Amino acid sequence: MQHVLVLNASYEPLNVCTVRRAHVLVFKGKAEVVEQLDQPLRSASGSFIWPHVIRLLHYVRVPRAIQRKISRRALFARDGHRCVYCGTTSGRLTLDHVVPRSKGGESVWENVVTACAPCNLRKGDRTLEQAGMELATEPRPPAPVLFIKLAAPRIPQGWTPYLATAV
Repeated sequence: MQHVLVLNASYEPLNVCTVRRAHVLVFKGKAEVVEQLDQPLRSASGSFIWPHVIRLLHYVRVPRAIQRKISRRALFARDGHRCVYCGTTSGRLTLDHVVPRSKGGESVWENVVTACAPCNLRKGDRTLEQAGMELATEPRPPAPVLFIKLAAPRIPQGWTPYLATAV
């Protein structure tokens, strides 16, 4: 399946969509083609530009307060598929609440980290201080570009100029 990168009017990466959705947005005058593929997009009655990167013509305000849901896939990608306690990349990775839910910790990006099974077991239902453990990096919400990278199985070369500025 071909994916198309969707940019805001300010050239900020927003999302990834299908070629069909991108063509509809361009056809309805809601977006313009910024990058196109060399081959045409053919239909029964004609051929069109094959969009590769499109830009919305009107700025879409993206509320920063609304955060994307936490998934294991996104969490592991945010933490580089590495345990934040010991740094290992081998073994089974798990999701760990820095402040345990039993002690009032919430399931938010700032409180959830990737931990290997031994470190998660060692920490258990305790705080970092109680367990005598430290975080290698402070957990924070991931950059929006992470979700674009997860949505597209591979990032095409033509997208890198637009994603590099958003990191």
